[in-house]
Amino acid sequence: MNKKKSPWLYIPSLYFAEGLPYVIVNNLSVVLLKSLNASNDIIGYTSLLYLPWSIKPLWSPLVDSKSTKRNWMLTMQLSLGILFIFMSFALIANANFLIIILLFTLIAFISATHDIAIDGYYLLALDKKHQAFFTGIRSTFYRFSIIFGSGILVVIAGSISNIFESVNAGWAFSFAIITAIFLILYFYHLFISPDVEINSNRGKDKLYLHFVNSFKEYFKQPYIVLIILFILLYRLGEGILVKMAQPFLLDSSDAGGLALQISDVGLMYGTIGTSCLVTGGILGGWIVKKFSLKKMIWFLAICMNLPNLLYVYLSLFRPLDVVTIDLNPMNINWIISFYPIIQICIAIEQFGYGLGFTGFMIYLLYISKGKYQTSHYAISTGFMAVGMMLPGFFSGILQMWLGYVGLFVLASIATLPGMILLYFIPKDIEHD
Repeated sequence: MNKKKSPWLYIPSLYFAEGLPYVIVNNLSVVLLKSLNASNDIIGYTSLLYLPWSIKPLWSPLVDSKSTKRNWMLTMQLSLGILFIFMSFALIANANFLIIILLFTLIAFISATHDIAIDGYYLLALDKKHQAFFTGIRSTFYRFSIIFGSGILVVIAGSISNIFESVNAGWAFSFAIITAIFLILYFYHLFISPDVEINSNRGKDKLYLHFVNSFKEYFKQPYIVLIILFILLYRLGEGILVKMAQPFLLDSSDAGGLALQISDVGLMYGTIGTSCLVTGGILGGWIVKKFSLKKMIWFLAICMNLPNLLYVYLSLFRPLDVVTIDLNPMNINWIISFYPIIQICIAIEQFGYGLGFTGFMIYLLYISKGKYQTSHYAISTGFMAVGMMLPGFFSGILQMWLGYVGLFVLASIATLPGMILLYFIPKDIEHD
């Protein structure tokens, strides 16, 4: 009876729950730490928080062999809710950066395990027909979580910070909201998500062999060295830029930043910018479907990399022209300040990134073929995460050495190795 529940009742909420912790760890954490006056080198070091998603294939056999995907999924959701409570209390208590980063690290590992469980549950709960149908639905709700986590929650934190004149109070309030969301999701999925597998210790030896053989087959592929280099280097420029983009928006003029408010960044980068990212991703998928990846991969790569130069422009000229909308005549005690040139630059960069990143992800899907397709895709995305993690780790140090202008120039130059490798990697790989 439980198994007959409509997937509409649980698939959208599961993928919102999957995306939100990832965004909080890798996006929202940057704004939070910067607003608490963390130095850029510390913020750069938080790129190591990508690590759990890079290495999650190492413990995915454990999730497969112990208990059920549903039990793992529910346990991880409850664990995330508890960790978010601790984060809220830590912020209220003005805990030091080490405790905050430790909590983000625990959230990252729990979230990566949560991802493994949800993706496995998806394959078990739905037949092939429903899997295909709900692919777009799950992607849409994952994107909603990105907008909510990197945009709306940041705007709320900024607004509450202004009201109480306390940055910690604003972030504590946002994490209280996240806690409530995850506890609600836990109880909702506890009663709504169907049981789709038995609780048993299943096929550990087969899983181990599958794990080993998938790696062997992956590294046997033709041109695999060039492919791995391409995966590692394609996002090198973005890896250098992305961790420092929001600190640049928040930093003082004396430090070379634009001195925007937290709520400004939440709206401009997290909400409008992320919406442009999502739109670019959707359009990128349509372009590949319409014209093929082989024909469009260069175009998509240029769309992704060329807009990095816009950050060079912003850091050089700091166009702080502002448009103010006063809502007081409507009996709304609210004044909105808008920076049109900065917003246009962010929107173009995020839209172009959405286009190029979609082409890249489709390439990773296309090189994942045969018996171990899912495992090969997981390995490729692991390399991709490493390709973002390492340059991000050093980005704060580089920024403090080169300044924002120098960093963004370097990020623009760093796009070239991945572009050059496009000449050499196999591109006749598209699925029928």
